[in-house]
Amino acid sequence: MTQVLSILGSTGSIGRQTLDVVRHLPVRVAALSAGTNVRRMAEQVREFHPRLVSMATREAAEQLKALLPEPRPEILWGEEGLLAAAAAEEADTVITAVVGMVGLKPTLAALERGKRIGLANKETLVCAGELVMRTAKAHGAEIIPVDSEHSAIFQCLMGSRGREELKRVILTCSGGPFFGMTKEALTNVTRDDALRHPNWKMGEKITVDCATLMNKGLEVIEAMRLYELPPEQVDVVIHRQSIVHSLVEFVDGAMLAQLGVPDMRIPIQLALTYPNRVENPAPGLDLLSCPPLSFAAPDPVAFPCFAIARAVAKQGGSACAVMNGANEVAVAKFLRREIGFYDIPALVQKALDAVPFVSNPTLEQILEADCLARCAAEQTR
Repeated sequence: MTQVLSILGSTGSIGRQTLDVVRHLPVRVAALSAGTNVRRMAEQVREFHPRLVSMATREAAEQLKALLPEPRPEILWGEEGLLAAAAAEEADTVITAVVGMVGLKPTLAALERGKRIGLANKETLVCAGELVMRTAKAHGAEIIPVDSEHSAIFQCLMGSRGREELKRVILTCSGGPFFGMTKEALTNVTRDDALRHPNWKMGEKITVDCATLMNKGLEVIEAMRLYELPPEQVDVVIHRQSIVHSLVEFVDGAMLAQLGVPDMRIPIQLALTYPNRVENPAPGLDLLSCPPLSFAAPDPVAFPCFAIARAVAKQGGSACAVMNGANEVAVAKFLRREIGFYDIPALVQKALDAVPFVSNPTLEQILEADCLARCAAEQTR
């Protein structure tokens, strides 16, 4: 069980919910990192008293210093600060809740020091999953998923004696705000439409990824890396109620599912307390009042990002980093209202066509593929 914690991305949705869980646990916070939300970070420092804090920019770090009287924590900024927060010597667990490829290097830094990773940054495993898993094994480090779907699979597999018993994993997907809509109907949807997720309150980028179903495609690749599975053993079903968080099917036909209310504090806490379970501030599931549970197949025609991600999952290699990098740029453009909904998969596909493929990339080649993909997505509409 976690004793001392670092949180990367503490002012975001997952970071704030992690701190809400920490309020109910005997866990000390050693380090926090954030983007540029200085006031929220100042509030967190006053409550949790970390030894080290990192902000994304020098300007934000200086603003934080001005808000905090002496004695205050060590305040760093940029990649150097993020790496220092990840590698904080006294922390035994690191929650990686930053968004995007920025989470890769600090995750590797923490793994190299044998720390437990509570992984909420799926891009790390999407882009460099083989490298990340090798690093964890080499240093005896644990990776416990925080994503609700992968936490569900993790919990279902806790009852399995060996991977040879596993037939497939089934990721559930809410379907986002556009479930059931045709491609024609989706042509003119807006940024505000995409941000109206029916079940979860999340950051803007992941909410748009849920609307395009790219998020589920990324999670297919993440499951392949976490559980060492081929794409054929990872399926997806639409489950609008977000009560069944994912399922596992075994070779004898038995299925296990993890059910619960759609509250991220449940998988976050498990990542901190595993292998133990303790009381959680999240509400329990009332089976007598929850709605009927329904399941449907995803529509790859109306949601081409999902189809692209499925194809990239089979291709592997540097294509995963290219897809992720291009998607990050495309989603940012969409959020700025510079492009339309279907320009997102168009930009991702054009980057995949433009960037040379490497079948077994090194870390440097992964970072290069990410950079080239971002350039291609920025230059192409």
